[in-house]
Amino acid sequence: MTTQPEDTKEHLEPVVGSGEKDGFEPSPVYGDYVALPTGLPDEGTALTVRAIIIGIILGSVVAASNIYLGLKTGFTFGASLFGAIFGFAILKPLSVFLPKAFGGGYFGPKENCTIQTAATAAGGLGTIFVAAVPAMYRLGLLSKDPKDDIGKIIALTFITAYYGLFFAVPLRKYFIIKQKLVFPTPFASANTIASLHAVGGEAEGVYKAKIMAGSMLFAILWNVFGYFLPGIRSWHVFTWFHQAGCAKCFEVEQWSWYIEWTPAFIGAGMLSGLHVSCSMWLGSFLAWGVIGPVLFHTGKAIEPFLSLSKLADPANHPTPRYWLLWPGIMLMICASFAELFYNWRSIYNGLKGGVTEFIANIRGTRGNSADLSLTNVEDEDPAPRHEQVPALVWCGGLLLSSIVTITVLATVFKVNVGEGILSIILAFIFGFIGIQASGQTDINPIGAIAKTSQFVFGGISRGKGMTGPDTLPQAQLNNLLAGAVAGSAASQAVDMVGDLKTGHLLRASPRTQFIAQIFGTFAAVFIGVGLFILYSSAYPCINDPTIEKCSFNLPSVTAWEKTAVALTSPKPSIPTSSGITAIVMGIVAVFSVILRHKLPAKYAWMVPNFSAIGISWVLQTTVYSTAMVIGALVMTVWQKRNPASWMVWGFALSSGFIAGEGLGGLINAIFQMSGLDGEKVGFAIGCPLDEFNGTPAYCG
Repeated sequence: MTTQPEDTKEHLEPVVGSGEKDGFEPSPVYGDYVALPTGLPDEGTALTVRAIIIGIILGSVVAASNIYLGLKTGFTFGASLFGAIFGFAILKPLSVFLPKAFGGGYFGPKENCTIQTAATAAGGLGTIFVAAVPAMYRLGLLSKDPKDDIGKIIALTFITAYYGLFFAVPLRKYFIIKQKLVFPTPFASANTIASLHAVGGEAEGVYKAKIMAGSMLFAILWNVFGYFLPGIRSWHVFTWFHQAGCAKCFEVEQWSWYIEWTPAFIGAGMLSGLHVSCSMWLGSFLAWGVIGPVLFHTGKAIEPFLSLSKLADPANHPTPRYWLLWPGIMLMICASFAELFYNWRSIYNGLKGGVTEFIANIRGTRGNSADLSLTNVEDEDPAPRHEQVPALVWCGGLLLSSIVTITVLATVFKVNVGEGILSIILAFIFGFIGIQASGQTDINPIGAIAKTSQFVFGGISRGKGMTGPDTLPQAQLNNLLAGAVAGSAASQAVDMVGDLKTGHLLRASPRTQFIAQIFGTFAAVFIGVGLFILYSSAYPCINDPTIEKCSFNLPSVTAWEKTAVALTSPKPSIPTSSGITAIVMGIVAVFSVILRHKLPAKYAWMVPNFSAIGISWVLQTTVYSTAMVIGALVMTVWQKRNPASWMVWGFALSSGFIAGEGLGGLINAIFQMSGLDGEKVGFAIGCPLDEFNGTPAYCG
């Protein structure tokens, strides 16, 4: 489970537990099946009510965590391995002790896969609620209160969900069976599930689940504890130095240099490793330790340093955060596209083959030429016909979901029919690219490349002259909706194909997985909408840009918001020096990717990850990159000193930290709504002193 900001949507998970380390001989080729224990009873379809329900519950846990962490930091986390391990720990004992009529009975690896599939679907739709939807509210494009728009939000969530789901089905045969793409995280999930069901695997699986549950409980309590005692969680070291007599130290604090003991990002660093974590910290140092202060002291930027609101003339008088936003976005986009273009041949072949296969599937025929004959004897679908998704189902679903998408965009949001069709086409293209990239590298660059849809629709609105006061709001709405539909639908397709890869490796039924995805996605729509309304009600600053003090940094939201404004504004809104820097840094990012691929492995690690640097430039705080470095250092030392212990504890501990902090945030939101405002009922112990009265001031 790798961490990834929603802005780049490299929504990753680590490959933990190869087959060899889990007691299996790993498959010689990733596309082959994983080794399952012999003599397992026949599971039939492995489609059970208990698996769907448990999968949805686990997915809702991930969704709650993701929306909280996504709004706070821009990062989201996958549900695949979380659902696999926790699903096993919950259902395995229940299957033994409960009567069959009440959910008991044999529980095997295929049903475990069903749980994981439902969990991924139920936990994967929060992306639009940490980016595009709040941006619409901050620009005044919807009602003031999301409760008044609940029908609109549900409709938007539906069209970004099912379109991507149906789109994924016909791509299974090409990317999984024909190409045999690696899909590292789905492969790890399959190996993990297989190992859990091996002889002796139950004890190890329950042990890992206990570690995960314990770390999750700790993170929940730590976050809730920090709500009332924030000074214990956040260490404002430079303010302490200032109060001890260091005159310049307080300015360092103003640039967000302090330590926050955040379990989620310590866990994220443990999963991401030193290279990504150190690259992020380098980006934080450059942005908020060098470039930002230089901009301010040379008069190129104004106070408040970290604000994006209330900018009367952003092109000429930006804040350091606004100035750095554009090079940060450019770094992420260029680094992602450079990776894609470096592998252009495989991407092109995958796109060409996938489109051909897709068209052939729709026609119900196979080409006879060498170019069109994408399926031959050895590539025949190993799943029996009765386990495959009927063409009529996915074709009809794809057609219906496309029509509904265009209709909803046109009738509910007043988006031109042609632009609605274009957003669907972009989702197809992004989906193909994302699946190919994710299958090869485990990196899903949808968030970064989906931002290009904002540029496309920005050009369309300008070409149509939608820059006046009467048409500008609709142009901005079109811009955000296009990115939401194209990016979210494509991301959903990537997640679904990844789950189908796990099922393929475990010989699970594609039809069963498809049904689990349908139920999980249906639940995800209402889970996501409900959670967004809950957080918005508890923290109005999420949707109201006039509220300066906010518990959420909203990095992805502000990036989408400011991009939409800049691309539709009738006058330039990007500082010239920032724009030039963005171009230069984009070129640097491209060359860094080429250099990293050309250098020998022993030197390639020295080239920073410029996508991670870009994230730090968009994220207006240093605490998360610092926490990730701490986690990465813990992981590095632990792996070197006791690799066997790390294999058991690593993922379980880290993912528990991540999920727990998000759930703790959900509890804090409920406290906030019930009137238990941390600032009113909390304590300022450990917080910096108030400059006016000399007493500690609440720092939550």
